[in-house]
Amino acid sequence: MKIRATSPVAAAGASISVASAYRIESDPRLPSQRKPARGRRRPDPLVEFFDTDVVPMLVATPRLRPVAVFQELQRRYPSIDDSVRRTLERRIRGWRALHGGDQEIIFRQVHEPGQMGLSDFTEMGDLGVGVAGVVLEHRLYHFRLACSGFEHAHVILGGESYVALAEGLQNALWALGGAPREHRSDSLSAAFRNLNRAARADLTTRYDALCLHYGMEPSRNNRGIAHENGSIESPHGHLKRAIRDALLLRGSANFPDLEAYRRFIDEILIRKNARNERRITAERAQLQPLPAHRTCDYEDTSAVVTSSGGFTLKKVFYTVPSRLVGHRLRVKLYDDRLELLIGATALLTLERGRPGPNGKHGHVVDYRHVIHALRRKPMALLNLVYRDQLFPREAYRLTFERLRAVSDKVACKTLVELLSLAHDRACEAQLAGILSGHLAADRLPDVAALRVRFAPDPAQLPEVWVELAPLSLYETLTERYVGEAA
Repeated sequence: MKIRATSPVAAAGASISVASAYRIESDPRLPSQRKPARGRRRPDPLVEFFDTDVVPMLVATPRLRPVAVFQELQRRYPSIDDSVRRTLERRIRGWRALHGGDQEIIFRQVHEPGQMGLSDFTEMGDLGVGVAGVVLEHRLYHFRLACSGFEHAHVILGGESYVALAEGLQNALWALGGAPREHRSDSLSAAFRNLNRAARADLTTRYDALCLHYGMEPSRNNRGIAHENGSIESPHGHLKRAIRDALLLRGSANFPDLEAYRRFIDEILIRKNARNERRITAERAQLQPLPAHRTCDYEDTSAVVTSSGGFTLKKVFYTVPSRLVGHRLRVKLYDDRLELLIGATALLTLERGRPGPNGKHGHVVDYRHVIHALRRKPMALLNLVYRDQLFPREAYRLTFERLRAVSDKVACKTLVELLSLAHDRACEAQLAGILSGHLAADRLPDVAALRVRFAPDPAQLPEVWVELAPLSLYETLTERYVGEAA
């Protein structure tokens, strides 16, 4: 015999109220399912032209941005208000989800230890870093192991070039203590810019030889496809944010010299790598051993020193000691310096210069190289091509401009004498401080008084006593050697 349970009995069995039992019996839907669908609260502002105007545009040009569609609609229908833009963007997004074409998909990869290292350059101009009070225009070369996350960075003063890549990559590999089996970079389009076909082929050959030296297989991502280098593109942002935070904590973005800034970057990378020390140590065991020595990380070229007291290389004029006029120098061109040699003999190292804006020639000038000639021809200073670069400090340039108010002849003669004094007495910095004081007091420098001030003090010169040995001592030595020979 079956007994049909009544609502009160069923409610008691389910531990709910009788009222809930009757409500469920009358309508078993959930409360959220009983709410009627909310209709529009205002008229659809797109109903008149979405199907007739917007959809044809989206079909004809699938990559068209919603803002361009909106601007075109406002051109066709001036009555459309700006407040409709967000509605249009949401409607286009929904239409593309239902009717749009296929989009590119990024396939996440599993990175094996020791398999891949990646290189790239990133701009650093927005951080406002300065060296000795001058804004430093530079980039960072950034290397990273895809598996463990080991990172290395190197400050690059010029553009993206093979020399910068070779120097930065080798610094990273020797700091790491091993080499991955594959090295990936971008398409090197910046390094190839403005090169002819032969130069591009040579650059490709040199890059392949660099990877071969370390046993790495070279690879490149497709031009314009940044996510193919994603294991380093995203860390670019993390590194730049870490540098920005460190600059804020430091309280200043100005550094006394370039080496201080490079040490600052190294300290940040050391702390970042310390957080991944266990993974980096594990991956080091899977890396290839390094070769016995580094390979070439500079561009080998040559230059002839002209009668102008220097040579021009890559649209930059460099001064050298005048004894080298007429000689052909071998030049090792690095990213931040030039090493000059005659044959295999090293001569000196110069700071690398860069061309000016709009392709104007740059100048790297040391007044010590030409001051002896300027003493004989002081008026040559007036219209000298590299006159502003000749002054070692700002105080000398300002003093020259102040003296030109008296006469050009006096300005040239006085500045040449001041530079000679700075060279002969090795007092460039102290003399610049005195000149700054004269400028602040609106006084002209007295060269004679300055020569007296920086002249050697006889009271501080050491007294040297030379005691000559008597000649009889030499006779004694001679007799001794003669006796031993007998």
